[in-house]
Amino acid sequence: MALEIERRFLVSNTSWRELTNPGIQLRQAYLATGHSGWTIRIRISDKNQAWITLKAPAEKISSHEFEYPIAIKDAEEIWELALYRLHKIRYQLNLDNGEWIVDSFEGDNSPLIIAEVELSSPSQMIEIPPWCGQEITGQTDLSNAALAQNPLKDWPNSKLRKNGLT
Repeated sequence: MALEIERRFLVSNTSWRELTNPGIQLRQAYLATGHSGWTIRIRISDKNQAWITLKAPAEKISSHEFEYPIAIKDAEEIWELALYRLHKIRYQLNLDNGEWIVDSFEGDNSPLIIAEVELSSPSQMIEIPPWCGQEITGQTDLSNAALAQNPLKDWPNSKLRKNGLT
């Protein structure tokens, strides 16, 4: 069983850009998200690759994650049928203290920028880079699936402020 353990942070400045290579354009379509906690997503990269991912909650900051490559043609057809979608640019960072990525959201979720670090255990100690702001680990309304269904452009100012986004 694949287990994803990660922490997430709002990005507070642009100094992370000196630590990365050019980003990869990603499109994500959500086929199922529900109260059971399961999420089913299609991800398409600008490198003509695609995956289907199944996620289910586990304990604390962990989730079960199963990801499989699929044919780009199938992914494009599913993309067209999906109701909930988002666009982002993903940057891999060259850091010594964990596998960090930064997602810069586009379209209806712009100018949101979120950093994530993959951990080997929930108790793993990390050094949080200075460009990370508020931690949003476990904040479900800022999950990718939630942002596809309820993008930032539709949030009232009070909710944006409450989430540290103004």
